[in-house]
Amino acid sequence: MNCKKLILNISALLLCSQWAQAQVVKVQVVQEGNAYHLDRGGNPYYIKGAGGHVYLDELKNIGGNSIRTWSLDNAKKYLDEAHKRGLTVMMGLWVQHERHGFDYDDEKAVQKQLEYFTRKVKEIKDHPALLFWGIGNEVDLFYKNIKVWDAIQDIAKMIHEVDPNHPTSTVTAGLDSMEVALIKQKAPDIDIYCVNTYGDLKNAVKNIDKFGWTGPYMITEWGPNGHWEVAKTAWGIPIEQSSTQKAISYEDRYRAIAADSATCLGSYVFLWGQKQETTSSWYGLFSKKGEQTEMLDVLHRFWKGGEPANRCPQITDFGIMQSDVLQKKPVLNSGERYTAKTVFKDMDGDKLKLTWSVVEESTNTKSGGDAESEPPAIPGLIKNKKGYTAEFKAPKKEGAYRLFVYAYDKKGHVAYVNIPFYVKPSSKADGVRLKRRNLDFTYN
Repeated sequence: MNCKKLILNISALLLCSQWAQAQVVKVQVVQEGNAYHLDRGGNPYYIKGAGGHVYLDELKNIGGNSIRTWSLDNAKKYLDEAHKRGLTVMMGLWVQHERHGFDYDDEKAVQKQLEYFTRKVKEIKDHPALLFWGIGNEVDLFYKNIKVWDAIQDIAKMIHEVDPNHPTSTVTAGLDSMEVALIKQKAPDIDIYCVNTYGDLKNAVKNIDKFGWTGPYMITEWGPNGHWEVAKTAWGIPIEQSSTQKAISYEDRYRAIAADSATCLGSYVFLWGQKQETTSSWYGLFSKKGEQTEMLDVLHRFWKGGEPANRCPQITDFGIMQSDVLQKKPVLNSGERYTAKTVFKDMDGDKLKLTWSVVEESTNTKSGGDAESEPPAIPGLIKNKKGYTAEFKAPKKEGAYRLFVYAYDKKGHVAYVNIPFYVKPSSKADGVRLKRRNLDFTYN
C-alpha cells in the first residue's frame, strides 16, 4: 500500500512538472535587418505596460498588457494575478545598490546574491505570465564601483543557461553613453537595454543609438516631469504639475515612444498605484483610495482607442489671493487668512466634490524612489469652502507648506493640484505680489 502511494505521488509530481513545462510561453527578441520586436508564443508582442502590481483589472480594461515588478518578493503571486487577466510580467531582480552599502569588492556577498537569484529564477522560470527578466534597477545611481556590471553579467549568463525561454534586460537611471559602453563591454548577455526617463524622454528616444546602443530597448519608467526637472520656488521647493498638465505631457511622451517602431519594444508607465515621493501625488496614476487620474484617459486613447465611457475631471487654474492678487509662488503672513481659487471642469458634466488641505513640506525626501514618509494634513486651517473657492489660515510656524485641492466626480475619477507657499512673520511677507498661475501653460 505504501509503495502504491509512493508511486502515485511520484506520478502526480511528474504530471505537475509536465503541466508546468507545457505552460511555458517562449519569448524572444527577433531581429529583422536593423529592426527588432518581441515574439511571444509565435506572435509579435508590443509592450503596453505599467510599473506596479495593483489595479490589474483597470490596466486590462484600458488596453494594457503587461506589468513590471522590481524584485522577486511575492513573485509567484504577481505572476498568477497577471496570468488570470491575460497580462504578462517584466520580473525584476533587485540587484543590490552600492549607495545602500553593498560592496561589489566583497566576492562572497556577490556570490551569495547570484546563488539567491539562481534559486529563485529556477522556481518561476516556466510560469506562463513571465515575459522577460529585469536584472537590476538603476544600479548606476550614485555608484563608483563598475564591478556591478560584472555581477549583472553573471546573473544574465546564469539566466541564459537555466532559462532559454525568456530574454534578459537591465535598467539604468536615464540615458548615458558611459553606461551604454559599460553594459556592452561588461554585460554582453543582456538582450534588452532599458531606460528610466521622465522629462528627458524625447531626448533619450532620439539619442539612444547616438549614445552607442543599436539593439532593442524599452522605456521602463516614464511619467511626469521628475521632481529634479521642474521649476522651483525662491525657497528651493519643486513645483509639481497639476494632473491636467501631467496628462498633456503623458500624451506627448507616449507619442515619442510609439514613434520608434524599429528598436523600441514598448514601455512601462510609472507608477501604477500611489506613493509618497516628494509629494503624495507626484508619480501615482491613482489616488490613495484608488480613484483614477486623467493620465489613464490618455493611456486609454493610445492602448484601447477612443475615449473612456466617463472621463476624468480637468483643472485649468489655481492660485492664492492676497489683496486681490493671485500669487504664483506666494509668501504668506503667519496666522493670516487667505482665499484660494481654482477652476475645474468635467467633460461629462459630472458634479464635482472638492477637498482642501494644508500640508507641511516633506523633509523626508530620498533618492531613487526609496520609501518616504508622508507628512499629515494640518487640521483646522481650512475655514470656509464655497464652490471652487476656499478660505484658509496660514500656519503660525514659519516654513514651507503646500495647499492641496482634489476634485472628485463620484464616478471613480479625480483631478488635483497643489501650490507651495512659504510662511514668514508678517513684517517679512509685506509687499509680496506675484502673478496668477495659469495651469494650462505654466511649468509644462
